[in-house]
Amino acid sequence: MLWQAAISGLLLFLALGASARTRPHYGGTLRIEVHGDAWAPDGLARRLVLDGLTDLSDTGAAQPALAVQWSQTNHNQRWEFHLRPWVRFQDGTPLNAEAVVASFTALCANSASPNATNAASETECPWNAVYAAGPLDIVFTTDAPSPDLPELLAQTRFAVSKKDPSGVLEGTGPFQVSGFTNGALMLTAYADCWQGRPFLDSVEIVQHRSQRDQWLDLSVGHADIVQVPPELLRQAQQQHMNVLVSGPVDLLALTIPAQGVFKDVGMRRSAALAVDRAALYNVIFQKQGEITAGLLPQKVSGYAFLFATDRDLDRARAMRGGAFPTPLGIGTEPGGATMRLAGERLALNLHEAGFNARMAPPGKPTAMDLQLVHLEETNPRAALDEMLAAFSLNVTVNGTGPQALWQAESSALKSNTVVPLLWLPRAWAIDERVRDIRLSPDGEPLLADASLEGAK
Repeated sequence: MLWQAAISGLLLFLALGASARTRPHYGGTLRIEVHGDAWAPDGLARRLVLDGLTDLSDTGAAQPALAVQWSQTNHNQRWEFHLRPWVRFQDGTPLNAEAVVASFTALCANSASPNATNAASETECPWNAVYAAGPLDIVFTTDAPSPDLPELLAQTRFAVSKKDPSGVLEGTGPFQVSGFTNGALMLTAYADCWQGRPFLDSVEIVQHRSQRDQWLDLSVGHADIVQVPPELLRQAQQQHMNVLVSGPVDLLALTIPAQGVFKDVGMRRSAALAVDRAALYNVIFQKQGEITAGLLPQKVSGYAFLFATDRDLDRARAMRGGAFPTPLGIGTEPGGATMRLAGERLALNLHEAGFNARMAPPGKPTAMDLQLVHLEETNPRAALDEMLAAFSLNVTVNGTGPQALWQAESSALKSNTVVPLLWLPRAWAIDERVRDIRLSPDGEPLLADASLEGAK
């Protein structure tokens, strides 16, 4: 029948039209604005320009990246990784074991290589030696069993890099640095990337942009992706922004050095009991994330609920006793208005327990610091190792099961030099023309497969 054929043709036309609208297009420049440093250890630029030996799956397991396979001997104290063949850096030089060892040796203060001298570095790495065992084979040795080394190597701080003669970082990732334009970092597509050419022609990253300016630029079409702090997430959703939200990936914690007034563990315990996590959660961060007293989020550890989060002001006062209320300063790392508000709230909590606490001016010595620490790992053992290293907690994890992790974390927190408060998400507002974008397990945009609607 003619009418049936006409309807079938119309349906086919509509289907093809819909497919054309959603099919990724090559081309275009994606504009991103951030309030921090794109080259920070967990920064966006590092993820686009550099690759690691491994990557993490959605379940937190290590999967191949620059290394295609690995094996361990000597009870997880010797690991050998075999590199992916035919990979090249963005300057055309081949990726080989020698280049990878040079990258790690320059990065890590405790790395040793038979053919290289350690460079000064603040990074402590989870191995004591790394060396080439062949053109494409790398060996890591550790002092203690390290069953989670493949997962740890997926962290962006261990991404493989080299520097060009002008000092610009080069890697093997989907984008390469092409320069700066009006203060913006410009990245262009690396056509010969081992993962394939990205759809986008370029990415423009504007760093150190205020939150107000980010949202304004998104609203007028001058930005495609901007950050949404957790305390503004509800407001962004009420304004009908297209928002992608991660799970809990940033730990807000109060760190208390074991010195001065807090040399005695009882005084540190008193301060820990005085903090009001519920007020921070409800008032400052607008009920985003989760209240915690553990180093790992509940989703990762499965046992975070076992750490007590309730405030006990009477006990805090009793443990402080009649100690003289020496003036105590609280600092914030990083800074910002919201962190300062959180610090002022904690100062009020400590006042109620008898401490003479106040926010310290920027750059002044502090007795305590409110810190925001990012977690890249989703594998429980690797995540705990990452957090122990981040807070310089000298505790050994003896095993990979929940019981071993619980014992190690309990031991680490027993000293009260770190007081976990909240786990917070990361969120991004996305312009409607951006297609095929998702977040990594630790809340950063994945742009290798992203495209722009209408790009030519």
